[in-house]
Amino acid sequence: MAATLSLLKLPILPPKFQQFSTKLCIPNNKIKLEKGPSNDSYNPQNLINETLQHLKSASLPLTALALPLFLDTEDALAVEGQFGILEGRSFALIHPIVMSGLFLYTLYAGYLGWQWRRVRTVQDEIIELKKQVKPVAVTPDGTPPAEPPKPSPVEVKIQQLTEERKELIKGSYRDKHFNAGSILLGFGVFEAIFGGVNTWIRTGKLFPGPHLFAGAAITVLWAAAAALVPSMQKGNETARSLHIALNALNVVLFIWQIPTGIDIVFKVFEFTKWP
Repeated sequence: MAATLSLLKLPILPPKFQQFSTKLCIPNNKIKLEKGPSNDSYNPQNLINETLQHLKSASLPLTALALPLFLDTEDALAVEGQFGILEGRSFALIHPIVMSGLFLYTLYAGYLGWQWRRVRTVQDEIIELKKQVKPVAVTPDGTPPAEPPKPSPVEVKIQQLTEERKELIKGSYRDKHFNAGSILLGFGVFEAIFGGVNTWIRTGKLFPGPHLFAGAAITVLWAAAAALVPSMQKGNETARSLHIALNALNVVLFIWQIPTGIDIVFKVFEFTKWP
């Protein structure tokens, strides 16, 4: 707009022509001008040439005149247009979409971890059951009986647990759980911070409340649970139990956070525009 206004102030007419036009505006046409300019100095052709010279000396590029048309793009953005498309609805919806996926992925990672834990607990159960197996009866000369006795219920249980453990080992749940936890930690921390940054970009401030505080707590629990992994690898049962407890609390906070997240999504659709 500044460029357009500056063009309106250009000295299109020369000073002499302005003086002449002022004197010609006298309503009484019977009054004689005692002193007036000569006819040669106010020749129409001379006036046209002088006007063109002034326009050439003060002309503006076409791009400068059209620039204001391209600068006023705030109506297509969310708030003030300072960050462009980052203020739009598309970027605002990234956080809820990704966090919804991470919630389901958290449940999947928990399932993998529980299956890996089951590999260890099944082995412990087998060891305890083997202690309850009675020795096989033999003949007086020390040879086993001709017909082997039927397996006891304890032995049947041991066989079932052994087969179950073999299947669990084939599933490679240890590696799958480790990879899932790494992905969850990386994307979770990144997206938690991105959500706060995006809110600030759109509104210029953060909104302290249940959703923000629960999200911060979830991020801390992710980091704390991951910090226990070295102790868990050394066989520390306390670290393993604490790891499970922290992740269980994480899931509870995640579920509790869903209603407030849905409310925020509705506000995003209310106060933002595409893209």
